[in-house]
Amino acid sequence: MILRRGRFQDLVERQLDLFESETELIAEAAEADAAWSSATAEESEELYGDYQLVVDAIGDALRDMQEAFAATLDDHAADDYRAAFEKAARKRYGRAAAFLEDD
Repeated sequence: MILRRGRFQDLVERQLDLFESETELIAEAAEADAAWSSATAEESEELYGDYQLVVDAIGDALRDMQEAFAATLDDHAADDYRAAFEKAARKRYGRAAAFLEDD
């Protein structure tokens, strides 16, 4: 028996794999995180802001991807898809995907 949320698991994993292969944002986030984490106290606030901008861009791109596909589904299926997408994205991207659940 397949659970409702499980029915989108493979699709979501493929979407996230595609996202990673087509964006430089993940690498930019890692670089920005390393920069602000190792910065001096004087530099850290500005560099953290740079990091946050990249994290926000990742979140926006994930939201766009999620909503573009959800719009093709009926309401019930869209809710199940969003739940599966949010769970997988949070697991993979942590903070960058945390706002997905805020709707």
